[in-house]
Amino acid sequence: MDSLFDSAAEEATPQPLAVRMRPRTLDEVIGQRHLLGSGTPLRRLVESEAPMSLFLWGPPGTGKTTLAYVVSNVTERRFIEVSAVSAGVKDVRAAIDNARRELGMTGRQTVLFVDEVHRFNKAQQDALLPAVENRWVTFIGATTENPFFSVISPLLSRSLLLTLESLSDDDVRAVLERAVSDPRGLGGRATLSPEALDHLVRLAGGDARRSLTYLEAAALLADDITVEVVEKAVDKAAVRYDRQGDQHYDVISAFIKSMRGSDADAALHYLARMIEAGEDPRFIARRVVIFASEDVGLADPTCLQTAVAAAQAVQLIGLPEGQINLAHAVIHCAMAPKSNAVVKAIGAAVGDVRKGLIGQVPGHLRDAHYPGAAKLGHGDGYKYPHDFDHGLVRQDYAPEQVRGRRYYEPTRHGAEAPVAERWAKIRDFLRGS
Repeated sequence: MDSLFDSAAEEATPQPLAVRMRPRTLDEVIGQRHLLGSGTPLRRLVESEAPMSLFLWGPPGTGKTTLAYVVSNVTERRFIEVSAVSAGVKDVRAAIDNARRELGMTGRQTVLFVDEVHRFNKAQQDALLPAVENRWVTFIGATTENPFFSVISPLLSRSLLLTLESLSDDDVRAVLERAVSDPRGLGGRATLSPEALDHLVRLAGGDARRSLTYLEAAALLADDITVEVVEKAVDKAAVRYDRQGDQHYDVISAFIKSMRGSDADAALHYLARMIEAGEDPRFIARRVVIFASEDVGLADPTCLQTAVAAAQAVQLIGLPEGQINLAHAVIHCAMAPKSNAVVKAIGAAVGDVRKGLIGQVPGHLRDAHYPGAAKLGHGDGYKYPHDFDHGLVRQDYAPEQVRGRRYYEPTRHGAEAPVAERWAKIRDFLRGS
């Protein structure tokens, strides 16, 4: 295994636990089951001799470097790692020339692994193209950012894109348990209490490398690893929070009710508790998005935009930076004027439908574009609103069974006040009042 940045001093340094525990075969890899099954691109790459170019996209600690290393190890290809943080075009070309020489002289293929590939500029990415196109190397690029935004199209189009997912709690627990017992890890020299194991799983947040780093730090302090030892080792108090039990539901309930009550400080407290306890940030983001429509609605139409943007940001960049985006949305939701008119409106409409108040779509509103529709009278008498003053025309829109039913009843809060005035006028006009 080669690296452009190895040195004799580095080789003499004891390897971190996360490096020692790196899987050597695909069967040792924990998690990412959707990428490791029979017939998947990774399996084909390992089982065949043909070079292949891949992009591995996923959050930190999900196994991008591990998978590249496993491909190299199992196929007995040389492994050259380039860090996009410090390498330049000259380094990339040197790595490719080295791989070409090895291929020409011995026939041995090379895995060229570029970590943080999204940090390469266009010229640096362009330098990879000949090697990828001519298959001089098996290129594997790892990125935590959306490659459709950060990687040039010619390079992306010549490669397979594989998306890695955050590890589940069970996956991280399996990683830790293996590290405690495996001779490459702690070799049974330390014991890990169930409570300490749960705390490490929460702290990891789906990041296997982080979990092993914390375990190693705790093992340096004591052979009997308890919650207190972990707290001391990583300087993080154990947040008593069971994601499957009452505390999970109590905290998320208090979080939502604090936003609904416009107490931004309390809402931020519960947000922090969930993040520190290792709650899935995507779950938190989904709750905020729901809240934006359920409890704010049209009283502040921009609230939903902020919530959705925060959810997308969390998906894109993950934690820890994503907590800033979540806090942004939580403060916006808490401080916004409140209205539950939207959720009441759809609830009332769904209620009527479930009661059987459905009826036939009025004939003049039916689709009149397909052949034969005119013979059925579909569309007859329809009045096109844009042909009338103010874009409004009086005609029946609802089925007869629910004509006159009132679903949306806007409040006078925030931006919904002018909506309420306009809707009252429109409704009166349409109903003939």
